[in-house]
Amino acid sequence: MSLERVAVTGGASGLGAAVAAAVRKHGGTAIALDRQRPATDDVPWIEVDLADPAAAEPALAAAEEAIGPLTGVVTAAGIDACGRIEEVALDDWVRVVQVNLIGTAAIARAAVPRLERSHGRIVTVASTLGLRALSDATAYCASKFGVVGLSRALAVETAGRVGVTMLVPGGMRTSFFDGRPEQYKPGDDAMLNDPEAVAETVVHALGQPAGVEIRELVVCPSIEPSWP
Repeated sequence: MSLERVAVTGGASGLGAAVAAAVRKHGGTAIALDRQRPATDDVPWIEVDLADPAAAEPALAAAEEAIGPLTGVVTAAGIDACGRIEEVALDDWVRVVQVNLIGTAAIARAAVPRLERSHGRIVTVASTLGLRALSDATAYCASKFGVVGLSRALAVETAGRVGVTMLVPGGMRTSFFDGRPEQYKPGDDAMLNDPEAVAETVVHALGQPAGVEIRELVVCPSIEPSWP
């Protein structure tokens, strides 16, 4: 079981916070790796900015020092920068790829030897926009398409050593959309999933016995516009 001691990137809010809560609900211990402190004091926290790939290794080392050898890692940290490619500031565009793709790869690289020792599992978080392109989302699509390729290659590379599951979520009711221009926010009638429901699927993947793999999970609202 990979639910015992789980590090969750982006664990202070949104899906990451929901995953941390779900792990604890099912009897495990979760630690948040995030730039921000979690809203509740009962979740241990390591401050880290995954735009810096060199920060991944010391963050996981600190997580293990806090809660013990990791049995699971979930890469829920993610950001966006909406707009046409020529309108988005280059630094903002690059940061999306740094956090979403390079940050995920850096965490995976640091996690694999640890999870091999514990016979654990990593759950990467892609997106329905990692499988289908959308205008005004070049940075996000590029990063999440990259996470899809990374996850599939990682699963092949670590087969028999580390479990790898790729989560492909659709729209969720989180603060992810806050701060966007109005045209890039979901409408009042948008159907969005509760992150708590999506987090339960992550726990399901983490809880699979050794030798059983859930390679990919698509979890989206029944009328998700970006799927299939």
